[in-house]
Amino acid sequence: MTQAAAPYVLGRAVDDGLRTGVMSALVTWSGVLLGLWVLRSLSGVLAHRVDVANWLRACLGTIHLMGDTVATKGESVRRTIATGEVVATVASDSPRIGEVYAFVGRFLGGLVAYVAVAVILLNASATLGLAVLLGIPVVAGILALIVKPLQARQSEHREQNGRLTVLGSDTVSGLRILRGIGGEEAFTARYRAQSQRVREAGVRVAGTQSLLDMMQTLLPGLFLAGVLWYGARLAIAGDIEPGQLVAFYGYAAFLTTPLNDATQGVQILTRARIATARVLTVLRTTPAVSESASTTPLPTEPSDLVDPTSGLRVEPGRLVALVAADPDETAAIATRLGRFEDASELPSPTYGGVPLTTAPLAEVRRRIVVSEATPSIFTGVLASELDVRDSGDRSRIEAAVRVADAGDVLDSLPGGLDGAVAEKGRTLSGGQRQRVSLARALLTDAEVLVMIEPTSAVDAHTEARIASRLRPAREGRTTVVVTASPLVLDRVDEVVLVVDGKVATRGAHHDLMHDAELAARGDLVGARARAAMAYRRVVSRSVDDYAPAETPGTPPPTAPPTPTTGTTTPAGGAR
Repeated sequence: MTQAAAPYVLGRAVDDGLRTGVMSALVTWSGVLLGLWVLRSLSGVLAHRVDVANWLRACLGTIHLMGDTVATKGESVRRTIATGEVVATVASDSPRIGEVYAFVGRFLGGLVAYVAVAVILLNASATLGLAVLLGIPVVAGILALIVKPLQARQSEHREQNGRLTVLGSDTVSGLRILRGIGGEEAFTARYRAQSQRVREAGVRVAGTQSLLDMMQTLLPGLFLAGVLWYGARLAIAGDIEPGQLVAFYGYAAFLTTPLNDATQGVQILTRARIATARVLTVLRTTPAVSESASTTPLPTEPSDLVDPTSGLRVEPGRLVALVAADPDETAAIATRLGRFEDASELPSPTYGGVPLTTAPLAEVRRRIVVSEATPSIFTGVLASELDVRDSGDRSRIEAAVRVADAGDVLDSLPGGLDGAVAEKGRTLSGGQRQRVSLARALLTDAEVLVMIEPTSAVDAHTEARIASRLRPAREGRTTVVVTASPLVLDRVDEVVLVVDGKVATRGAHHDLMHDAELAARGDLVGARARAAMAYRRVVSRSVDDYAPAETPGTPPPTAPPTPTTGTTTPAGGAR
């Protein structure tokens, strides 16, 4: 408003100065004009701070909302949207949405000033006032014709840039594999081609944007020249005072600022609309798990964990192993026990008779922890990344590292537990990442811990050490391990064989192997014999998979002795 009042004050100063000379009236108006510009300077600083604050709040608010959504719907988001696309949405689209909130204040201020100037102009001269007020919308309409193709090209550029981000993310995360198969050149060529598409789309955006920028300068300039010419003719004819002509020119020049703001606002809204569509794609992802309207608390005491679909029952405090010829079958049971998905038509697992789908989700996550087969290692200080529940107990962290036999990880990181883990643990081997993941799972101290193939990437000697330490580390708490490794199976309380998704038999590893020997000799028949033979086939295959290859012409190497009695097959690493 201070800027809108300046042309009126300047016009009065000119008219009074021409009538009375350098007198008190001119000095007064000059002082008022100086005061307006001082006020304008101060309000400009405040307005800029408010605009930036609004932008930051909206931008960070969108990022926080995206973060919460990804954290709660993570698996669903990953299945429907590429990781690179989510990253691009957070990095590029959140600032675009924030621009709208930064612009709203200026837009509303310009709108109020436009109405105020309209009243002043029409009171001073109806013809010149109409010329100024009608000319601005005409200029804005012409500029709007350029905005529509700009919007389409910006949308195309955003789409191509999102694809480039996804391709780059996939290439970087799989670089080690690409080098192994010699695929760097092929993926580099793909990235180069997509990068060129992004560049071409960007050039098209820049071409349209440059035309819009030119017209934003040319059309208001032509408009001001027309206003000045028409106003000068009115002044010569005596229809308006010279000061009024100066005021009209000032108003016309001032109104170009709301015009530029309006044009800029259309561009901001266009970019924000595209960005909002991307953000809503993530936010509208249907969560695999959601909180029920009415919940039933889980029993306070450790209880039986039951999966009705497979017939599995795990008693509290027991260390149980799940074995199947198809690892996906046991992995499916493990994920059901962790309540990873509510939409399944299968009956919900229960804990102490309470269906997990009706229990408070936070309580399920706190008391039942599932450690998946593919470990995800996060960037940060190793101690903090291991201690995800922030116990702050250094001795517990060191004990978990020892159980997971991850001491070599501490040796490989400068600073040990205080060392920094690189992105996705890329500086660690597959076995090291798996053992770090195991230590992290143990540190949750969960009432029920379900681990899927926790030793599949380690050698037999390391696996034997982990297996011997796991039982005392989890003493008194329920533990379920999905594995087919005899080294681990020999250390658990009970082994459960799953066939076609159902529990086929259960018992100690030694007893099941003994039954298999009896069945092989014909001393045991029936369903029990068939289940025992199926169990031996799974376990023997696990051992054979990790038997060292023989070199022609040399005797076979000596295998490490297996702690399993009743079988002569050497124990190997997990599958």
